[in-house]
Amino acid sequence: QVQLVESGGGLVQAGGSLRLSCAASGRTGNVRAMGWFRQAPGKEREFLARISWSGGSTHYADSVKGRFTISRDNAKNTVYLQVSSLEPEDTAVYYCAADRVAYYPNDAYYTVPTKYDYWGQGTQVTVSS
Repeated sequence: QVQLVESGGGLVQAGGSLRLSCAASGRTGNVRAMGWFRQAPGKEREFLARISWSGGSTHYADSVKGRFTISRDNAKNTVYLQVSSLEPEDTAVYYCAADRVAYYPNDAYYTVPTKYDYWGQGTQVTVSS
């Protein structure tokens, strides 16, 4: 099993920034990639970004390119999501997830929540106008 714990969420004004963290523990040797998703009330879980565990390759949802940056610190078993230029529409619970599969034949699979094997409990981000 892999345990994921997110932190770094909070209340921020529009235009502000936050750095979200996701600390992984347990059988992290099985992890091949990490992703960030978010879910707003009444909406489906939305893919944001993904990073490979060792190679550093990244993928982003078009909606967040240029505003969000995913990175990792393997020594700390931690993945980060820097979120900038926040808007009220970014208000949601932000989740990190771990995938035991490194690559898929189609990039679209990276965006599917059910492709990920482990999930954190989420961290709330609220953006005020």
